[in-house]
Amino acid sequence: MNREWLEKDFYKELGIASSATQDEVKKAYRKLARDLHPDKNPGDAKAEERFKAVSEAHAVLSDPEKRKEYDEARRLFASGGFGRGGFSPGGGYGQPGGFSGEFNLGDIFGGATTTAGDGGLGDILGGLFNRGGTRTSSRPRRGSDVETETTLGFREAAQGVTVPLRMTSPAACTTCHGSGAKPGTSPRVCPHCNGSGVISRNQGAFGFSEPCDDCRGTGSIIDDPCTDCRGTGIQNRTRTITVRIPPGVRDGQRIRLAGQGEAGLRGAPPGDLFVTVHVSQDKVFGCNGDDLTLVLPVSYSELVLGTTVLVPTLDGRVGVKVPPGTADGRTLRVRGRGVPKRGGGGAGDLLVTVKVAIPQKLDDNATETLRRYAEAEKESGFDPRAGWAGA
Repeated sequence: MNREWLEKDFYKELGIASSATQDEVKKAYRKLARDLHPDKNPGDAKAEERFKAVSEAHAVLSDPEKRKEYDEARRLFASGGFGRGGFSPGGGYGQPGGFSGEFNLGDIFGGATTTAGDGGLGDILGGLFNRGGTRTSSRPRRGSDVETETTLGFREAAQGVTVPLRMTSPAACTTCHGSGAKPGTSPRVCPHCNGSGVISRNQGAFGFSEPCDDCRGTGSIIDDPCTDCRGTGIQNRTRTITVRIPPGVRDGQRIRLAGQGEAGLRGAPPGDLFVTVHVSQDKVFGCNGDDLTLVLPVSYSELVLGTTVLVPTLDGRVGVKVPPGTADGRTLRVRGRGVPKRGGGGAGDLLVTVKVAIPQKLDDNATETLRRYAEAEKESGFDPRAGWAGA
């Protein structure tokens, strides 16, 4: 767990209650991210800082495990659960007769290596700060995952497109390449703990492990820290990532880009980037799975007599034959002219639904012609309501 978390109120940053659901966390973040994004506020340093703070809050609260750790730690510290008093058999934290060895909370949160099952601090704090109870080594922590969004037009989403995403997030320091050490130098193995990051101690009937004071639990010591990142190996920087959106992406679908998230501490692996895609509606096309849909306006005479109409597709136009006597609302299928299928394998179909367009006004000649047709229709014996409603 990052010790800096305890100094920040992530719920306040997002403007939500601590009881907020994951959906409420996501909605609050999306709104703030849109309003504070550097592209929308060029040159506004305050907006950029707020954007970074909101992104950090979302990275923690959107991860159920990180959020649980954060909430538990805040409750513990708010109630005075940790003190700087002694630690000994028969007593509590910071109470008379309590444990006698002092603990530096900064060391505990600084990436310590703790062993579980020893009846000491590892058992007490293992589940809270390490998601399981055993911290195995001083291996640097993997970077957090990052989420962002992009909006595509319907046809872009259907055919696939490459889009640039401009992001401000923690990334590997370009000066020290993530090592945290000044260029030309390297971190050295901590001689006090031999690189393990942990020191084992015995006190009375208790045996426990605690973070190494010399290296603060990292297992290595940086004698000459990088001046640009102050030894962390991480910098906040704005970068542009080119993302290939595959054909047929759906509205709300998340795309994972491995290794494009937040940089890990001191050269640890980076997290992943998750891009949520929003697809805007199209004036002509709709979608049903891999099938492309559209409504084709036709006249009454075209349905009765039949016709061939050119209709749009994702890649040009195609002729659709309307057979004589086609009923209004019938759907005609054109094979292979729909949305490209994910993973290859061709495309879906184009589904064309015919719908009669009724003229709102006719001239005298057309009106008289229509009346004569109506009379001829009756004389032929055609009844549009034959068999309808029990008739």
